Amino acid sequence: MDVRNYALVTAAYWGFTLTDGALRMLVLLHFHTLGYSPVQLAFLFLLYEFFGIVTNLFGGWIGSRIGLKITLFAGLAIQIVALTMLSFVQPEWVAALSVTYVMAAQALSGIAKDLTKMSSKSAVKLLVQGDSREASTSERKLFKWVAILTGSKNALKGVGFLLGGVLLGWIGFAPSLWVMAAGLGLILIAGLIWLKQDLGKSKQKVRFSQLFSKSREINVLSAARFFLFGSRDIWFVVGLPVFLKETLGWSFAGVGGFMAAWVIGYGFVQASAPAFVRRDGPDAGARAALFWGGLLVLVTVSIAAAVQFDFYPRVAILCGLAIFGIVFAVNSAVHSYLILAYTDSDQVALNVGFYYMANACGRLVGTLLSGVLYVMAGLSGCLWVSASFVFIAVALTLMLPRRSTG
Repeated sequence: MDVRNYALVTAAYWGFTLTDGALRMLVLLHFHTLGYSPVQLAFLFLLYEFFGIVTNLFGGWIGSRIGLKITLFAGLAIQIVALTMLSFVQPEWVAALSVTYVMAAQALSGIAKDLTKMSSKSAVKLLVQGDSREASTSERKLFKWVAILTGSKNALKGVGFLLGGVLLGWIGFAPSLWVMAAGLGLILIAGLIWLKQDLGKSKQKVRFSQLFSKSREINVLSAARFFLFGSRDIWFVVGLPVFLKETLGWSFAGVGGFMAAWVIGYGFVQASAPAFVRRDGPDAGARAALFWGGLLVLVTVSIAAAVQFDFYPRVAILCGLAIFGIVFAVNSAVHSYLILAYTDSDQVALNVGFYYMANACGRLVGTLLSGVLYVMAGLSGCLWVSASFVFIAVALTLMLPRRSTG
């Protein structure tokens, strides 16, 4: 394994993730304070998710042609532009102008996020498996290092949520964005200096038609990923933070702190996911996805029922969503491993880009539904629809192959 380059790629991903989490919390809490409705708040993130779809689809193709190092650095640079652009928003702007401007800046941030994520996760396959001589050892190492990268990323995103809430209360909206842009600039400079190896450039010319020509297991797994991440964002993006602020009366730091704790815990569990799936290979991964997906359905339905029927709703939300995070984290880690296990090294950027396009589609739908459902049916409505999404994801998981694809 190429430890040095793995560390450089991971550090770049970590730095980006910290600013991404902080930015989400800054935008959400700042514009909620200015009087924006849950639906308007959801719209602020729509282009962020939409351009994530476009970026994952075309980014994988671009990365396979020009290499992952270029797409990684491009993601960091675009995020710096997005942060700087958002710092010019003024409270006295009319709502229509503010929403349009912020959506445009968030679109850049969405492009940046998925360029960075696609590049980093694709690079893991190449860096971890490049020197593996034994297939079983290779699969186990791949699962381990994918879980560590993904789990640490989500833990840092949680730290970013807390950072966003604290910075907003401490130095305000625009100065917080300037601080984050400067920090990300330092990471970009360090990467440009020390990351020399090119990664992910396909040995053969990749045709545009190959964007949609996927194996059955990649198509099925991508569809399951759509519903899995849609299920989370239906309650997580708008419904839960607004509920904590409006209904429970929490402060900015309190909301950011809870969201941070949830995502940090989620990240630590995700990094430990190989301990929950003892056997190696795609076959064991497919069975694990089915088991943990079924458990997630049970957890989500239980929380929704408790909130719906007013059975200790605060306890159900705070404790139940902690359990949801644990089970969801294992599901996500298993899926992230399977997409790399099902793809060849020469096509890794292309297939990972397609897979995370489905992820971004799910988040787009979940983000929109989060605001709409919260207005129409409250947090309980968000949770019931979330449960239905998880159920569909599990049904799709049944279609994954049950024998090793070798």
